[in-house]
Amino acid sequence: MTTSDQPFAATRRRFLFASAGAALIGSTRVRVARTQPPRIERPGIGAIGMRYQGTVIADKARAHGDIVAIADVDRHVREQARAAFGSTPRIFEDYRDLLARPDVDLVTIGTPDHWHVKMAIDACRAGKDVYVEKPLSLTVDEGKKLGDVVRETGRVVQVGSWQRSDARFRLAAELVRQGRIGPLRRVDVVLGKNPTGGPFEHRPPPKHLNWNLWQGQTPDVAYVEERCHYTFRWWLEYSGGQLTDWGAHHIDIAQWAIGEPPVRVEGTASFPSVASGYNVPTDFEVTYAYPRGIVMTVSDHGRNGILFTGEEGRIFVNRETIAGKPIDELADHPFPRESFSLYPNDNRARPERMGKLDAIVNHMGNFLDCVASRAAPISDVESQHRAAATCHIGNIALRLGRPLAWDPVAEQFENDAEANGMLARETRSGFEVA
Repeated sequence: MTTSDQPFAATRRRFLFASAGAALIGSTRVRVARTQPPRIERPGIGAIGMRYQGTVIADKARAHGDIVAIADVDRHVREQARAAFGSTPRIFEDYRDLLARPDVDLVTIGTPDHWHVKMAIDACRAGKDVYVEKPLSLTVDEGKKLGDVVRETGRVVQVGSWQRSDARFRLAAELVRQGRIGPLRRVDVVLGKNPTGGPFEHRPPPKHLNWNLWQGQTPDVAYVEERCHYTFRWWLEYSGGQLTDWGAHHIDIAQWAIGEPPVRVEGTASFPSVASGYNVPTDFEVTYAYPRGIVMTVSDHGRNGILFTGEEGRIFVNRETIAGKPIDELADHPFPRESFSLYPNDNRARPERMGKLDAIVNHMGNFLDCVASRAAPISDVESQHRAAATCHIGNIALRLGRPLAWDPVAEQFENDAEANGMLARETRSGFEVA
């Protein structure tokens, strides 16, 4: 790729949907699923993982369908969810029982990160369309596997990277891609600090929680309350800290604007020394090199957001603000919506609707539109695999403490067996992701 308005290069045969009219990032074509199931006016929705964001996305989905089933490994959580969504939905401890129901047409997945890909794969193979929370995967290898299954099954999968449906982020990426700041030279992303904590007490698992099922593919360890629910993010066994949490949002937008994946990564970090405590970095900065001389830094210090710097200007964007010379010039040099190229068949990210909840509503609406049309959603598996993979290789560079050359086509590090060994993880028997 030699110009900023070209889409990502194809990574592997697994992501080439040419036979189905597929598109890569930024293209004006849309992917049509291999099969065309009949349109359902009020689809049955199965909601998996009902803590925090899982309840939010299920609530947005029920504007388009009916919640018929709920699954969560925590009995208290699933009973609270059923109370919130009425007495009609059936509740299950094991998500596989939910997927077996013929009245479930699509699912929302709001579980911890280490369950995202396996549940999405199982749902696709069960004939369900999927809305799955970000980050898409726990490892690079997982994202590749899900790409295979989406191609094979023709299911629609939307990832909850809803900033793509926010007018501010969309406008920033469009202006960068179309040269309003001149040739892009640098992107600075700030995510925020990882918390510290520990050591934590080992306790018997509460009777209302299936701890074995919660752990899934990850190593079987003694129950620690702080490993569970929201704070799972600060354990590398289940997530990747801010680099995959906020990073899945901001790095995705940055690469939407850059238009291609990185080819080199390095970083510095401090890690906690406390046993049985949070093990994500306490301080970190990652630097990615892209073709055409573009550099992106991702750090935990500064103002949360994304700063794009080009030869002729800068744009800063976060969830409250979009600012810079090109924004000031819009009154005299308007940027009509018909000029948008990154996802031209979307009409939902309107400038007059810039709130977070509006963006989530838009994002869910885009998913349901695509379930009906079988077009590619705005946060499809390919783009979100790219974003998550960039997060993962950043974490690998932090852990190894040395520069790494990345081949985005082979999706491997060059001449580094140790780093390549970290692109996948061992899984516990019975929870394999395949």
